[in-house]
Amino acid sequence: MMFLYLGKMALSWLMVFEHILYGVCFICGIITSASVTVSQGEFAGQCILYGTVKCNSSVGECTATSFSNVSLCYFVCGVSVFVSLYCFAVVLHRIYTIFIGETTRESVWMNFYFACCGIFIFFLLICSCILQVGFDKLCTSILENKEIKSCSDAQQKSWATPYKGSLFYTNIYSAKSADWVNFFLWIVILGLLIVQKRKESEFRPLSASDPEWSTAENEPIVSSKSRQS
Repeated sequence: MMFLYLGKMALSWLMVFEHILYGVCFICGIITSASVTVSQGEFAGQCILYGTVKCNSSVGECTATSFSNVSLCYFVCGVSVFVSLYCFAVVLHRIYTIFIGETTRESVWMNFYFACCGIFIFFLLICSCILQVGFDKLCTSILENKEIKSCSDAQQKSWATPYKGSLFYTNIYSAKSADWVNFFLWIVILGLLIVQKRKESEFRPLSASDPEWSTAENEPIVSSKSRQS
């Protein structure tokens, strides 16, 4: 009994930690989507990822000369927002189940969580690579201007109208960092789900639908034929 109690306590703490990670993932998704959106606003709605920037040393002014397709930024924002909404819904659902007295999850829900977790890890990896490579290419084009020593220094320059790049480095760096954190947190969540799945299979009582359940125990010891004889 003590072993069973400790096992259930471990499951509950794992579930609590899992939902705390959902809350952190929600925040990371909001940071990524907001930062990318603000960076688009700085460049008249264009996606600066994979773009090029030229600076005129004589006037001390920078301007963006090329952009990537705007759908690239929309894709990153869309994935981040969807993941955040999912995390918010999962936390709300967990709060609801606590109020109605449910402490365990059905296997159907567990399989659903596994599927969503795998999908989110895949798409977050794609988004993280898009942000990382796009950010690096942008900084490479900025550093081709000899008067700029680091990518962040371009924020201090004045920008040609209608662009306002005073926070472009901060925004894209924040989006990139938050998305990588989000990706690795989902890997941790996947690990927690695997551990919980194994522990729940150890402590879950058998039911008639389980293959281990023997119907022979329900059969009478003395059959009806032997009674008649």
